[in-house]
Formats: sequence, structure tokens, C-alpha cells
Amino acid sequence: MATMVMESIGRVFISLQQIRQVPRLLTEAAPSMPGTVTDSEVPAYFRERYVSSGYRPLEQSWRYYFLSLFQRHNETINVWTHLLAFLLLLVKLCQLAEVVDFVNDLHSWPLLILVLSSLTYSGFSVTAHLLGGKSELCHYLFYFLDYVGVAQYQYGSAVVHFYYAVDETMHRSMQGIFMPAATILSCLSCLGCCYGKYCNHTLPCWVRKVCQVVPSALAYMWDNSPVAKRLLLWSNDDLAVAYHFGQVAFFLSCSFFFTVPLLERYLPGRCDFVGQSHQVFHVLLSCCTFCQIHACYLDYVHRRQLYSHLHENGDAALFVGLYVLTLVGCALITAFMLRKVKHVLDFKMKFK
Repeated sequence: MATMVMESIGRVFISLQQIRQVPRLLTEAAPSMPGTVTDSEVPAYFRERYVSSGYRPLEQSWRYYFLSLFQRHNETINVWTHLLAFLLLLVKLCQLAEVVDFVNDLHSWPLLILVLSSLTYSGFSVTAHLLGGKSELCHYLFYFLDYVGVAQYQYGSAVVHFYYAVDETMHRSMQGIFMPAATILSCLSCLGCCYGKYCNHTLPCWVRKVCQVVPSALAYMWDNSPVAKRLLLWSNDDLAVAYHFGQVAFFLSCSFFFTVPLLERYLPGRCDFVGQSHQVFHVLLSCCTFCQIHACYLDYVHRRQLYSHLHENGDAALFVGLYVLTLVGCALITAFMLRKVKHVLDFKMKFK
């Protein structure tokens, strides 16, 4: 009996010894991760205003940038906010797929476009913030893709608002105009953002912001005009109106933090890791998206008699076609701007 007890104690002791070695084994197995650097050690086009440290060094391996997802640097929160949003959107899509027939119900396609475009913008945002620090070309490439995602989300917002939230009077006056205009404005927004990034350090900061904000603001006002009219005429029996109020409030708040680097300006050096206005922008935009999706789902359920009457002639298939056209247009804009970037980079390399 004593021998069995001693053997059991010995096995437990060996197991404890092995457990104590796990942290050391993990450390040895993990690749060596270079530390972050200050703003003076990276090119000007990588620097963010009022953020002086936490930059990742350039020209590292792809593995390093993927693993930097778990490293403390000034893009970590930006990556994780939209990565978590992306995963939650996948969960939301699965939940909707259980109660909405996205295959056979044509009237559900605008809602599907909104969810897919939301996944697109959040996924491209994660890619830009995670991998955009590898090189100058990668920086432009991945942020141009980020702007494609923004344009897709703008179109997704337009289609659900015009399909589910519009009233009969506005639909009658805007039919045949609203969605083609939304397509054009989405492409112009992509172009403005790409051009602002392309001129990142050849124009004053306020000019770059104008290039990025003005087209997006015009697209937002147009895309949300059906919701704005509905909020002005809201009634107590409108189940979705509270969520529409929420999405508008969240969007206006996140627009402020996107435009104004408030926190890092007044707390210089204290927001290099957490507390940047762009991080707040990510959180508020994600809240806006979830409010919007739920509001449009409620409209899809409770306003079916109205929108099925307004869109009985197969508008959903046309709007899917315009969605694809928007994607193609943004891809062409991105390819054109990326070509201009490569010409500039080749010119710089020639005279180095």
C-alpha cells in the first residue's frame, strides 16, 4: 500500500515539474518578436498625429505582422475592435439565417447585402491595421482595400434604407434615382478616401480630411434620408425607430472621433496604446452597425406589407446587380490609385 502511495506521489511530482516547464517551452517555441519603435524611427507616412510610440518596425516577415495581433503596439486595439465585431457579425448572420430565408425570399436580399457589406468593411479594416505596417506599398494597398469596404457598407446602408425604411411618398419620388445615385456616391467616397491617402503627406492634414470626409458625408446623408424622414415622423407603434435613432446617434458620434483626434491631442503620449480617437471610432461604428442591422431586421419583419407592395417588380435582383457594380467600380478605382502609388515608389527608388 505504501509503495502505491509513493508511486502516485512521484507521478504527481513529475506532472508538476512538467507543468512548470510549460511557460519556458512556449517562450522558446515562439519566434523572436522585435520591439516597437518611436515615430522618429518610421517613415512620415506611417505616423499618426499625437502618437509618438508603439510603431512596429518595417520590412519584417509576414509571420511577424500576423503574430503582432498578440503584441502590444499602437494598432492592437484598432485590430481587435473590428476583429471582435467581425466575429460577432458572423454570429449575427448565423442567427438571421435561422429565421430568414435568404435563398428563396427575394425581399431578404437587401438585409443580406447589409450584413455582407458589414463583414467586408470590418474584415478589410482588420487587414489594414494588422498588415499595413509592413511596407509603404502594403500600407497603401491594404488601406485602399479598407476604403473599398467602407464604400460597400455605404451601399449596403442605402439599399436597406430605401427598401425597408422608405415611405410610399418618398419611394414614388425617388424611384429610379435613389439607388443609382447611391452607387455613384459610394464610388466617389472610395475615390476620395484613396486620393486622400495617396496625398497623405503632400497636402495639409485638413485637405486630406476634406477628401475623405466630404464624399462620405454626402453618401451618408443620401443613404440615410429615408431614415431621417421616418425619424421626423416617428410614432409610438414603430418598433424599429429606437434602433434607427441609435444607429444615427452612434454614427454621428463616431464621425466626430474620426475627424478630431481629441483624446491624444490633450493627452499626448498617454494614448499610444489605448485611448486613441480612432479606437473610439471603431467601437462606435460597430455599435452603429449592430443597431442598424437589428432595425432593418425589424423593418423586414413588420413592414412587409408596405415594402412588398413598393418593390413588387423585382427590385431586389436589380439592387444586387448594383451592389456588384459598386464593388467592380471600387476595385477599378483602387487599381488605378495603386498604379499611381507604384509609379511614385518606383520614382523614389530610382533616385535613392
